[in-house]
Amino acid sequence: MSRTRATTNNPALLGGAPPKARVTSATAASTPVEPLVSLTPQSDIPVCNAAVLEAIRAMPTGGGYSASHAATERLRASISLQDTGGRAFSITPTLAKPSYCSSATYLVFLKAVEILRRRGDLRLDDRALGALLVNGQRDGEGVWGRWNANGPGTARLFHELGLGENFIEGNRARPGDFMKIFWTPAIGKKEHGHSVVFLGRERAGDGTEWVHFWSSNQGVGYGDKRVPATRIKYAIYSRLEDPRRLETAADSLPPVDPFLASLLTQETSTDAVRNQCGL
Repeated sequence: MSRTRATTNNPALLGGAPPKARVTSATAASTPVEPLVSLTPQSDIPVCNAAVLEAIRAMPTGGGYSASHAATERLRASISLQDTGGRAFSITPTLAKPSYCSSATYLVFLKAVEILRRRGDLRLDDRALGALLVNGQRDGEGVWGRWNANGPGTARLFHELGLGENFIEGNRARPGDFMKIFWTPAIGKKEHGHSVVFLGRERAGDGTEWVHFWSSNQGVGYGDKRVPATRIKYAIYSRLEDPRRLETAADSLPPVDPFLASLLTQETSTDAVRNQCGL
């Protein structure tokens, strides 16, 4: 889990009126100067990205931030399997408060999976569903342990299962892409990172570029946020494209990923990340 865990102008993405430009923690030093001009195309959103954005609309706001064992236990309690005419996830994000960044984005990931299942785009049996539960997995262990790991956890999971493409070019990103932000060059034991859902890049009235995302953010909890693009030292985007690969997660995914597990105690390089994530 990263040492620090840590809005769209298009109301169709998040619902309601466009949010006011604001900063919700000390990650960014000031508020972007309005008006904000979107630098990210807001049309032709991929199907799975649209499901991710729909999941965000159903998430609560606030609730506080804590990267603690107690917060992980609340995350575990917020996800269960129920029989409702067929096994399905019961996800109650309001139980997962306070939250931290990887717990927030994992809930959105699972909610998007449920949206796709309800539409008939995805079929998961009990073993596949069970593989997605949070049960105290260590970094690099199982699906949740990969998502929650230091370094490129989500990107590594996407690469291992073939869930979608990973890339580092910000101009390719679209709303609904998962994004791992590194605030410093360190990757691994000493990193300061943030797991988020990308919402867009914007140019402020003074010409500065800002990155807009959703996550659980320090000092606030669930919500969207903008930071100056210059604050981000490195970032990896992961786009969910073939969620059907989750159908084999229980059988095809090795129990532990040694690379991610090692990042609890070791540092790694961007070259190693590229190799491990198919970049």
